Amino acid sequence: MMRQYLDVKKNYPDSILFFRMGDFYEMFLDDAILASRELEIALTSRSKGEDGEKNPMCGVPYHAADAYIDKLIAKGYKVAICEQLEDPATAKGIVKRDVIRVVTPGTVINSKMLDEKKNNFLCAVYGHKTTFGAAFSDLTTGEVFVTSVSGRQRLIDEIARYSPTEIVVSSEVFKNTKLRDELRYRFNASLEMISAEPTRDSCEHLIYQWFHITDLSELHLSEDYFTVNALGMILMHFEETQKMQIGHIKRVSAYSENEFMDIDIFTRRNLEITETMRSKAKKGSLLWVLDKTKTAMGGRLMRSFVEKPLIDCAQIAKRHYAVSELFEATDKREQAMEVLEGIYDIERLLGKISCKSASPKEMISLKQSLQNLPQVEFLLSGLKAPLFRQMYERIDTLEDIAELIDAAITEEDTPISLKDGGIIKTGYDSQVDEFRNLAENGQSEIAKIEAREKELTGIKTLRTGYNRVFGYYIEVSKSYRDSVPDRYIRKQTLTNGERYITEELKELETKVLGASEFLKAREYELFCGIRDKVAEAAARIQTSASVVAHLDVICSLSEVAVKNGYTMPCVDASDKIEIKGGRHPVVEKMLDDALFVPNDTSLDCGDNRMLIITGPNMAGKSTYMRQVAVIVLMAQIGSFVPAESCRIGVCDKIFTRVGASDDLSAGQSTFMVEMTEVAQILKHATKRSLLVLDEIGRGTSTYDGLSIAWAVSEYIANKKKIGARTLFATHYHELTELENKLDGVKNYCIACKKRGDDIIFLRRIVKGGADESYGIEVSALAGLPKEVVSRAKEILAKIDAKEADVSGVSKQPQEENTDFQIGFTDIKNNRLAEELSGLDVTTLTPIEALNKLYELVKIANE
Repeated sequence: MMRQYLDVKKNYPDSILFFRMGDFYEMFLDDAILASRELEIALTSRSKGEDGEKNPMCGVPYHAADAYIDKLIAKGYKVAICEQLEDPATAKGIVKRDVIRVVTPGTVINSKMLDEKKNNFLCAVYGHKTTFGAAFSDLTTGEVFVTSVSGRQRLIDEIARYSPTEIVVSSEVFKNTKLRDELRYRFNASLEMISAEPTRDSCEHLIYQWFHITDLSELHLSEDYFTVNALGMILMHFEETQKMQIGHIKRVSAYSENEFMDIDIFTRRNLEITETMRSKAKKGSLLWVLDKTKTAMGGRLMRSFVEKPLIDCAQIAKRHYAVSELFEATDKREQAMEVLEGIYDIERLLGKISCKSASPKEMISLKQSLQNLPQVEFLLSGLKAPLFRQMYERIDTLEDIAELIDAAITEEDTPISLKDGGIIKTGYDSQVDEFRNLAENGQSEIAKIEAREKELTGIKTLRTGYNRVFGYYIEVSKSYRDSVPDRYIRKQTLTNGERYITEELKELETKVLGASEFLKAREYELFCGIRDKVAEAAARIQTSASVVAHLDVICSLSEVAVKNGYTMPCVDASDKIEIKGGRHPVVEKMLDDALFVPNDTSLDCGDNRMLIITGPNMAGKSTYMRQVAVIVLMAQIGSFVPAESCRIGVCDKIFTRVGASDDLSAGQSTFMVEMTEVAQILKHATKRSLLVLDEIGRGTSTYDGLSIAWAVSEYIANKKKIGARTLFATHYHELTELENKLDGVKNYCIACKKRGDDIIFLRRIVKGGADESYGIEVSALAGLPKEVVSRAKEILAKIDAKEADVSGVSKQPQEENTDFQIGFTDIKNNRLAEELSGLDVTTLTPIEALNKLYELVKIANE
């Protein structure tokens, strides 16, 4: 047995081997030591041989194995499940065993381990130098997406759309240490190199075989070998881990980089699209506001909408019209939501059916879900929006599948286990009916034989009986021995009579005694056949599931719009972003009893392409800028938006640089993180992009920071460089001078009122630059001790006095110069002015004058 174990284990060295022995999965040697520690179960041992050495071992009950497997997977391990392939009762020698499935983070199908409204994606990356093919698939739903990207950062951003739990990469990608380490750091996913290096021929052959096609164009897949190899790697991984043909992976969605809005990994974090920055929770994110879906399928599709905003105006408008129709038709929206509540997760139920792991209860759940499809079809028939018309044409009500399950599988007291019987309805199969009747009424059948034989033979003392040696028998007293028919077979002679059997009685005995086992075996056989028939309809079921999910998302978006007072935006090909009375959808929901102050926004690629926004911290600059970005994103996913009115010129990309945070794990300071993000923005932004920049340059010295902020502003505002629509918040009031130096730059600030030492933030964006920073007032609001606040005011007064003394140094009239100019009083000028004003040149010796000049030059060059 240990030789058998070691033979199997050598094929799965990186997995914990669950080795089936009777009612337990056993682990041995290093696996046992590891599993006992991670699962917190007892570590025992078994004698290794005559030398007295012992093998470490531990085990878990097979019926409770899922919970233990889930725990190991959650900790990043892989589990190979080795099953008994023959009945121990009939096996000769050691029972044959082999691995039937390898469970990895990206191939989990146990619904208890998964978030029902979040996909569990496996990612495969094939790359060469700076070009990569990426494939993403969710085994539980059968979805597959493939694309190719250029550059390491674009790959990181694309993977961020899907948040995979497992990433497999080609050898060249794995050997790229910098990329490999970043993938591990950025994503909470296991990462490993594919076991067999993919080639174009091997991947293409596997794709043809898997999807039953003869040309890649049938999958709308390009000839690009990066995407072909990435898709091949996904399929290879499924073959290696699932050990079976997976029938519900039937379609591939291939897309290009410019098909969806590009949102980099930093922007996803900064805008808190699907989770909050700090707690990584859904509550407090945009998805939390928008997701009021009734089905798990709808929830996953809503997340996909948010992760993949559209850039095609016609497709966006199609979604808006659908949302608008249900927004207006309250009765239809409510009817649809009521029907949707009765639909289970059809996609994942189908996934379990295709992977041959669905239980009878799950088949019943599928049936109940399918029985709601005629109502969905009826609702769609009464809707007029083009998107609904398409959905109506696509939906398949699948009555035949629902009827098959309904006719075959019992709904009352449906067993969870397949081997316990009680699955198949009476009347569906004659053998099941017979075996069930025998199992339940075996004695009555024996009694019927006894009565019939008495009548046929005329032997009044004839009776039937049973013992363990002979089984069922017919006993006749000696006085009637001569009346026994020839078809009776003598089995035993007694003092007062004889015992016989008949062919009929022996056949019935076999059936009665084995009825229970025969019944369970026959029910299991029938259930597997029904499950396979349902799996054959995978494509039809997936299509209808997609229709249900889309209807659910549209219902959710319309319900949210009604409840929160959203309006339908106009999304077009212009360069305008015109928002009247815009609000932040998340912040206004999180406010307890306070009203959210709405604000207007006017951006374009002409006179209003860059808004310089000044004002104190806590006044609402970041909220305002983020709300503009979030409103644009909402509009382009097809949602209504929190505004009185809204016109959005399609944005190809949204970039944000918000807040200060270091990246200690990657060895990057706050300023390095900031500059890295800014560098990515300047490299990839186009004039069709929306840029949200908050406090650029604050992570370094005043001079450097201001210089960087000024240079970045000039570069972005320059139409020949980028010329993108930009919101630029800053504490460098000197940047307000850009309004007079560069066309397209406008100054805005957060309105505040100051009464004595108190400050009131009006949360209103108004034209013009801020007149003060209000930093000390904000610190007081934050709870800084009064003594510290008072001292800060004293220091500020002294600094202001010094600046006033030397203000003439930097505020003298200057000739107009088109080159870079900064007209402000900075610290360096203050120091030079102080040194010069304090000099009495009449008292300096020549050597003192030279030394002083040297000091002044040194200050100037700092």
